[in-house]
Amino acid sequence: MKKFILAAGVGCAFGVMTATQIAGPVFAQSADDNQKIYEQLDLFGDIFERIRAEYVEEVDPKDLIEAAVNGMLTSLDPHSSYLPPDDAEKMQVQTRGEFGGLGIEVTQEEGFVKVVSPIDGTPAFEAGIEAGDFITHVDGESVLGLTLDEAVEKMRGPVGSEIIITVAREGEDEPFDVTIVRDTIKLTAVRARTEGNSVVLRVTTFNDQTYPNLSDGLAKEIEAAGGMDNVNGIVLDLRNNPGGLLSQAIKVSDAFLDKGEIVSTRGRNPEDGDRYNAVKGDLAEGKPIVILINGGSASASEIVAGALQDHRRAIVIGTKSFGKGSVQTVMPVQGNGAMRLTTARYYTPSGRSIQNLGVSPDIVVQQPRRAPVDPNADTASEETTARRTRSEADLRGSLSNDSLSEDEIRQIEEDRAKAEDAAKLREEDYQLAYAIDILKGLSALGPKQ
Repeated sequence: MKKFILAAGVGCAFGVMTATQIAGPVFAQSADDNQKIYEQLDLFGDIFERIRAEYVEEVDPKDLIEAAVNGMLTSLDPHSSYLPPDDAEKMQVQTRGEFGGLGIEVTQEEGFVKVVSPIDGTPAFEAGIEAGDFITHVDGESVLGLTLDEAVEKMRGPVGSEIIITVAREGEDEPFDVTIVRDTIKLTAVRARTEGNSVVLRVTTFNDQTYPNLSDGLAKEIEAAGGMDNVNGIVLDLRNNPGGLLSQAIKVSDAFLDKGEIVSTRGRNPEDGDRYNAVKGDLAEGKPIVILINGGSASASEIVAGALQDHRRAIVIGTKSFGKGSVQTVMPVQGNGAMRLTTARYYTPSGRSIQNLGVSPDIVVQQPRRAPVDPNADTASEETTARRTRSEADLRGSLSNDSLSEDEIRQIEEDRAKAEDAAKLREEDYQLAYAIDILKGLSALGPKQ
């Protein structure tokens, strides 16, 4: 199995995207002379044989061994587990950006499946699943008491099939059912667009295509704007990004840094640690950067946010991130399966670990929940508001403004239209609008001397 590094943070119901590295074949260590270890292995063998011989129903020895291996790994932490051959193969497919399922990243908390984040444009996202939701039942069956892998297996199914999940959400009095149709999840790693004079880079995951998508998308937006001089800054939107390949998180961070440490990993043994440094070159050419994060931003997202924040290269706004600061190594094992084992913690350039703490934004900005639109609402109030906002220019016979040229008037009208578009954006996405306002403010101050 090819070696690669993932940096998402948690078990995924429909595709693993965790801060993980893939290693080469595992070889058995030399025999341990400690008699107690052999005694414990004898105990395992004794129980295994008794189950095979005396359990009320015949069981497959292979299933017993896989369950024992997985139980050993899951007892360590929420991110260590055994991957049967099918799951190991799917994991590699997912890092290439396409897989089947609902499109949610999940972990386990207090026995229930917790949504880390829905993935943009997927069935779960369209159905309104939110970061922080708890999935309590799948098709009417409780997931309490199941391992994360068992719960995930219940949520898997053929593309086009329907699933009903029961969701408990903070602020809701009662759990509620959500019907979702499974689909093939095709991840677009980065979507680039321009809002006003700001380039917005929406990074949804860290797969093989993330850095190429980001660099190409940014270049196209800069070209469309007529050059970097016409861009006031960049918004790097990492909200609800559960992570992915660690190598891509490093490349994205390096894209906006000229030098210095990006991230370091420290394992059980000091010699196993790694440090990754930036090389010269900044795609943003020194323009201001604002990073958006929330509780659905995990692992690889936190690496990027932490690195640019520590280097004071970006202002981080939003809400506290997920807080997954460990690295998993995926090791091939016999039978074409794999073992995902937590082998290190990662640290931001200042030496801080975000494990269980997350990245704290420089400016906390909550995303208001949009009130439902009432189709039966009376439009009379809107008409009244329109009447109240009449200006001097609306008055019959008002004097014209003869101090401005037609070009100056046109520029004023264009600036006003941009301001009105920004106001609409605040209603659609308050956090993003806030980020763009920050870039406008920084741009107004001019370049650093």
